[in-house]
Amino acid sequence: MKNKKLIILILALIVLIGGTGKTISYMQEQKRIKIEQEKQAKIEAEKRKYMIGCSNDAKQFSYDAKEIGKRLDSYKYSNDGKKMVFLTFDDGTSTTVTPQVLKTLKENDVHATFFVTGSNIEKGGEKAKDLLKQELAEGHAIANHSYSHDYKTLYPNRTLDFNAFKADFDKNDKLLKDILGKYFSTRVIRCPGGHMSWKGMDTLDTYLEKNNMVSIDWNSLNQDAEGPKKVASQLSDIAIKESKDKDIVVLLMHDTYGKEETAKALPQIIKYFKDNGYEFKTLR
Repeated sequence: MKNKKLIILILALIVLIGGTGKTISYMQEQKRIKIEQEKQAKIEAEKRKYMIGCSNDAKQFSYDAKEIGKRLDSYKYSNDGKKMVFLTFDDGTSTTVTPQVLKTLKENDVHATFFVTGSNIEKGGEKAKDLLKQELAEGHAIANHSYSHDYKTLYPNRTLDFNAFKADFDKNDKLLKDILGKYFSTRVIRCPGGHMSWKGMDTLDTYLEKNNMVSIDWNSLNQDAEGPKKVASQLSDIAIKESKDKDIVVLLMHDTYGKEETAKALPQIIKYFKDNGYEFKTLR
């Protein structure tokens, strides 16, 4: 009888210990899951910061670049009277013009998309890198405009060299990540010279579609990179004329070295779009 009671007691202890072990194991697993979830949440928060700006939620004034790309490709600029303008600046960041552009944008509480070029960023050293960080922090969109901007490398004989093009844009993407953080990403690019200017672009189009990326050209410009050098009043007049009768405007300008007159023209350009009921959007 004593032996039987002892066996029952031992069995009960085994069951109890086993159950306790299972409880401890379950609690440890739940703790591990919670830690993993918290870690993943931090990563996602960090990624969102780089996608929509550091100091504010820029999602409210960003717009799907693919949709705008389709409008540009089909020349459909009407939008049932709902007016949108995308101020875009190519070839920065420069230490001379970009600060003035950012100052004007901030004073007018509007945002822009900067198509940046790596060679100019490196040319400007730490100051240019800080300006790039400022663009992100103030809610502007940053897009890839190649590292070299070298037509001969990218489009020999005016025809796309896809491998050279991809290597050049990848180099610029790596530079942006080195400066802005490993989670920075952009799916928006602008081909130097514009997508419409070159032959053999089908390979690039297929690659972009497969990778959920988009190339954006423009449907308006201030001609700060065309013809004779112009003063601010001429640049603003051209930008306004080019944008007439378009509900959707993608305006090409430049914030690289030598484009001081563009920075001076920007307040008048912004005033025109504000006075005519346009919403200022960025490309994402």
